[in-house]
Amino acid sequence: MTESATARAQQPAEPEATRPGTETGTSTGTGTGTGTGTGISTDTDSLIAGKRGRIDDLDARIIALVGERMALSAEIQTARIGSGGRRLHLNREMEVLRTYGEALGKPGTALGMTLLELCRGRV
Repeated sequence: MTESATARAQQPAEPEATRPGTETGTSTGTGTGTGTGTGISTDTDSLIAGKRGRIDDLDARIIALVGERMALSAEIQTARIGSGGRRLHLNREMEVLRTYGEALGKPGTALGMTLLELCRGRV
């Protein structure tokens, strides 16, 4: 993880209504501005920029959470191996996949699989 992503992930989330360009129900123009030459109004450009900033913040937090999950998984694997067990617990992996699949559908199962892959074999 990059230092900037880590820094963003550790910052508390700023309420959406206080972020620049994301005030709901307000307009600083007529909506007929020329924007950036894309046919989109300046208000829309501002809205999009604000929402993209929020997505970047969420991505940084997600990356930090995945890193935390990886560390916890390594601790569990070390404990399991230290007590004579296997590195992987397949029933637990199936439970994780089921949780992601039920919450997010087929793409959720793929996301759960990716997380499991990231967390395997670090020990």
